[in-house]
This record gives sequence, structure tokens and C-alpha cells, in this order.
Amino acid sequence: MAVTEPAPASPTVAHEGILRRHSLRESAARTYARSLPVVPVRARGLTIEGADGRRYLDCLSGAGALALGHNHPVVLEAIRRVLDSGAPLQVLDLVTPVQDAFTTELFATLPPRFAENARLRFCGPAAGDAVGAAIELVRTATGRDGLLTFTGAHHGTTTGALAASAGARDVRVTRLPYPYDYRCPFGIGGERGAELAVRWTENLLDDPDGGVPPSAGMIVEAVQDEGGVIPAPDAWLRGMRQVTADRSIPLIADEVQTGVGRTGTFWAVEHSGVVPDVMVLSKAIGGSLPLAVIVYRADLDRRPPRDRTDTFRGNQLAMAAGAATLAYVRENGLATRAALLGARMLGQLQGLAANHHCVGDVRGRGLMIGVELVAPAAGAPAPPDPALAAAVQRESLSRGLIVELGGRRSAVVRLLPPLTLTDEQAGAVVDRFADALAAAERAALRRSEAGLSH
Repeated sequence: MAVTEPAPASPTVAHEGILRRHSLRESAARTYARSLPVVPVRARGLTIEGADGRRYLDCLSGAGALALGHNHPVVLEAIRRVLDSGAPLQVLDLVTPVQDAFTTELFATLPPRFAENARLRFCGPAAGDAVGAAIELVRTATGRDGLLTFTGAHHGTTTGALAASAGARDVRVTRLPYPYDYRCPFGIGGERGAELAVRWTENLLDDPDGGVPPSAGMIVEAVQDEGGVIPAPDAWLRGMRQVTADRSIPLIADEVQTGVGRTGTFWAVEHSGVVPDVMVLSKAIGGSLPLAVIVYRADLDRRPPRDRTDTFRGNQLAMAAGAATLAYVRENGLATRAALLGARMLGQLQGLAANHHCVGDVRGRGLMIGVELVAPAAGAPAPPDPALAAAVQRESLSRGLIVELGGRRSAVVRLLPPLTLTDEQAGAVVDRFADALAAAERAALRRSEAGLSH
């Protein structure tokens, strides 16, 4: 008697099975998998194909790590060359031709005034490792313990990075107001609000009774992405550079998410012309693979020889992929392209506010865009609406668009498409988002009307 083989599971069943198993096996700390129930099996550029057979436009881009999108040919070719060469894949901190090529390309992209007197340190593979290394660097160099950071900041998930991020409590960390035009901490916004933020910082640091511990450094994001896609005014950033320089406080620029062309210049600090003392780099510099470095003024290099180093600082595949990515972005002018295409998308999304009162603010820089959703209310600005933002994310996913949430109360829909985005793809992203916004708004209105009728 012939044995009948069981029929293979349908794509939908297989997809649901994988999600179910991992919801039982993995930590409750999972984040993306909870809000984005997608099981990627193939990807190229902007597009992901899921185990359920559906195709998605990915505007999360590995949380900004994929400057060239998924599986770009130059990245794959760089990885293959290393694999085929027989070179070691992990060499601690030994120097290799692959590492030399990466550092040469990286220094070619840095602001010239910064690069001419800079040193580089490879850290553990994650962005938080680099942030921790940067904090350790300035504390060692200055002999001070205090750290200046900003409300809404996000610098990673290691212990040191968390201490500098929003919500943490550390007596050595002083949190300063970040200029947020839509929800100005001083209630006035604009240039005047940013100017007051600088003046407030000066007064606080110079007040002997201000309670601020001696500052080893100030760490700042030129655009707060996780904090709600809030671009820092250029004049404010220049003001902070002056405040820190006048007081011999090293300025640390966190370029983990903003770097490699994302905001319309290769590094976001270039918009303001600011030259920091330390730059923290990760995500896109590894070409989709884990890589993190800090680059800093040579005179801050006070670590003794044979001091502890990280084991996984010599990832050769990441260095090869990163060098290829940096070169491709530089040689093809993708930062300029991001500025032009981002401005166009920003304008189109701002146009939605006229017909959707739930759109409180649309902002961004380059291909780092945020749409803040609010609940209708008297006065301005209206309160954030995280439930509506979550609904827009779900509606977007149902239309094949992957977006992320951020902001103080997760009420900002964030768009981080790859720098290789085409005009046609940009139009599709805006159209799908607009449809999702309208659907979520209609559903919220129906629920509100049903509640009033009862």
C-alpha cells in the first residue's frame, strides 16, 4: 500500500507557525516582532518577501542600518570577495588589508577638519558598545564623571548607552532641553525657543549651585530619530558647540542613525558646519552587518597600551561590506539624492495635514521622516495619539508597507527608506501611507461615534 506524503503546509500556515513558536521561545523583550508580524525569507532593495508570500516595502531599513537597502549587489560582491579569498573572518584587533581599506574609505568621508587630526577605535559590534566607548573615552581624558545629554535622546541599550538615553536615572547625567519646535519646552518654538535652550544650558553649567557634576562630555543627535524624528536647528547645534568649547567639554556627535547620507549630507553634523570632538558610528557603516566605531580628536586618546579591548571588533565581512557601502554612497552622490527626494516626500506628507486633522506635525531631514499623530483637542499642540499611530502602522502593514513608531509616546510614524529609493517607489510609499492613515482615522471615528451613542 502506497504511503501518502502529507501535503506541505501553505505559506500562511508556515508563516503563522514560525511566529507562534518564536513568541513562546523568545524573551518578552522582543520589540519589532510584536508590532510587525512579518517572517522575511527574501529581500532586495526596498522590498521584502515574507513567508506568507506577501511583498512589503520596507521603510524601516533595519532601523536605519541598510543605507543601500537589502542585499545590494556591491555589498554582496564585497562579502563574496572576502569569503573566496580565504582571509580570516575574525582577527581581534589585528590589522588586515580589509580593515585598512575600510578605515581609508571612512576617513575619506569624514569632515576634513575633523579627519586631519582624528583617531579611530573599533568597538564591540553594536551601537551601544560605541556609545559606551565614547563615554569612557571622554571620562578618561577629562578625569570627570558628569555627562550632558538631552530629553528624548536614544543612544543604545548597553548600560552606558542607556544611562545617556531618555528615561534613565543616573546622578552623573544631566538632561538638557532639546529644541522641539512643535512641542517647545519653553512654549514659544522657532529660533527664539532654540536660543533659550542654549542660554538655559549656559546658565545651568555656570551656576555653582546648579547641581551639575563636572562634565566629561556632551552627547547629542543632530536628528533625534527614536525620539520622534526631530531635527536640531543648525544655529542651536552651533550654539552647543560653542558652549562646550568654551568650557573644555568634549562634544560627542551620535551619528549612528543619521550617518552615511541619511539626512542629506554624509554626516548630519555637516548641515550646521559643526566639528565635534567625537563621532559615534554604527548601523549603516557596516553595510548591513554589525560594526561600530568611534572617531575622535587625537589628544583624547588616553587609554593605556594593552588596555582591555572587545573580542568582536575585527569583523572582516562587516568591514568589507561597510567599505563598499561608504564608497557607493560617496561616489554616487546618494546624500544629495536623499536630500532632494526626502524634501519631495516631506512636502507630499505635509499636504496630508490639510485633510487629516490627526496629523499634528510632519518633519524630518533627508530620508529620515516623521509624522506625529495627535488627538483632536482645544489648544495647541494637541496631545499625541499613540493608539492611532499603532493603528496606522497596522494599516500600513496590511497594505504592504513597513513603518516604525517613535517619539515620546510612540505617536510618531517614522519612515527610513534606503538611499537607493527610486521616484516611483517614493510615490508608492506616500500613497500607501496616505491610504493607511485614512483607514485608521475612519476606524477611530467609528469607534468614537459608537462610544458616544452608548
